[in-house]
Amino acid sequence: MQSAVKRAADIVVAALLLLLLSPLLAAIAVLVRLSSRGPIFYRWRVVGRDGRYFTGYKFRTMVEDADRLKEELLPRNEMRGHAFKMKHDPRVTRLGRPLRRSSLDELPQLWSVLKGDMSLVGPRPALQVDYERFNAWQKRRVLVKPGITCIWQVSGRNHISDFDDWVRLDLEYIRNWSLWLDMTILLRTALVVISGRGAS
Repeated sequence: MQSAVKRAADIVVAALLLLLLSPLLAAIAVLVRLSSRGPIFYRWRVVGRDGRYFTGYKFRTMVEDADRLKEELLPRNEMRGHAFKMKHDPRVTRLGRPLRRSSLDELPQLWSVLKGDMSLVGPRPALQVDYERFNAWQKRRVLVKPGITCIWQVSGRNHISDFDDWVRLDLEYIRNWSLWLDMTILLRTALVVISGRGAS
């Protein structure tokens, strides 16, 4: 029953936000197009529930050849394990910095929520290339749909430098999941966005 309510809430909230925020989405799309070379959206191949792959979308916040440049930056990775995190990533564009800090780059993922590939709350989707290196314990985080926001994002993500700690938070969410927990995470996410304590 709770799962059905969660899905219904995902559909209603995602549809309303896409409608209400459509002028903002259009404005960001124009700014991304005008501010740097490359597509408006970043298409990322990620892993959904039960290991099913899908293509997600975010506003592009990095230079056009960011994926190629990532290989050169791997020695500077600040996250231990199967994830890449770099506080002052040189690939991020001038517009990309405020978009990431405010989490506005994540808004196109509402479409993935509406389609059913993602949920508003759940473990962050893993890139296909990272997922293929996960061990069996780490793969347990795909037992549920990935989300736009999660416990990791509201639990000091800028201070978590070990991917295993990230996974432990995801598995804690899965074990203790409830509609109340989702509402709490959404509220805390809103506070993080308003305070500007998003990704740098």
